[in-house]
Amino acid sequence: MQENQSQDLENEELYEHYKFVASAGQEPLRVDKFLMNFIENATRSKLQQAAKAGNVLVNEISVKSNHKVKPNDVVRIVLAYPPAESLLVAEDIPLDIIYEDDTVIVVNKPAGMVVHPGHGNYSGTLVNGLIHHIENLPTNSNERPGLVHRIDKDTSGLLVVAKTEFAMANLSRQFFERTTERLYYALVWGNVAEDEGRIEGNIGRSLKNRLQMAVFPDGDFGKHAVSHYKVLERLTYVTLVECKLETGRTHQIRAHFKHIGHTLFNDERYGGDGVLKGTTFTKYKQFVHNCFKVLPRQALHAKTLGFTHPKTGVFMQFNSEIPQDITNCLEKWRTYSENSKDIDLE
Repeated sequence: MQENQSQDLENEELYEHYKFVASAGQEPLRVDKFLMNFIENATRSKLQQAAKAGNVLVNEISVKSNHKVKPNDVVRIVLAYPPAESLLVAEDIPLDIIYEDDTVIVVNKPAGMVVHPGHGNYSGTLVNGLIHHIENLPTNSNERPGLVHRIDKDTSGLLVVAKTEFAMANLSRQFFERTTERLYYALVWGNVAEDEGRIEGNIGRSLKNRLQMAVFPDGDFGKHAVSHYKVLERLTYVTLVECKLETGRTHQIRAHFKHIGHTLFNDERYGGDGVLKGTTFTKYKQFVHNCFKVLPRQALHAKTLGFTHPKTGVFMQFNSEIPQDITNCLEKWRTYSENSKDIDLE
């Protein structure tokens, strides 16, 4: 049956929509459940229908939805039409442009804006706006015009975009060699003990929740990652920190701070959207939930970005203001802290 399905697949033009490689520590798991752990907003019934149609492949062989995924398996979903994210449409979206010349553009991305099209977000992204603003942006290996780095949907802050092929290659090299400067402001749960610190630990896909990244201090899982931090302000049960990235892994700050017990404030994906520190008083819980309403996303902002200009060779540094939602949340915590100076933080 599998051979017949594979032959049928070869007779029509198919497009790869998703590709995932199971980790070396993957326990046997049904392929439909495996894919649900990777693909946001995917329903199990749709995945089962895709498998039934022969469009779910494990190691290039189409499988049924109850097929068990094993360590290092390559799992793909292929369909007879191209993925929507490859059908880029220019959209007249207002962009907060900090700097622009004929080589690069620096944009201040608002929270809530997705950087590039993907599953469930095929319009309204930064890339949709960029290709309307600039014609013929260079494309990287992932078909993402101009992008040499990214920040998460609900993270605000600075991004540099390449406008030429040379700029893309040059900036990509700078990010790879870690010669860029990236400073983030983050509000995290708890009173961070040290005024300054270094967090080191490989970051890879969580073995428990595939939509999260996790830290693996030992072993071969994940990729090497280092974050440096400095405490800027202590506000009773939360701490404002400045983070300097030495590496640039997916969800690096979010995963690293969760790992050391200081999950980002209101980071829903990593469990920061509950009352993690503080009193049991109802009034305090209401205060925290009011803060969540003021700041309805993880408290993370890409504040400073520095890089060497690909054309002039001059090092350039850009700064952005802390967004109003984070500022409003900080003001609430400052007021609370002023009125709670006698609280024992332990």
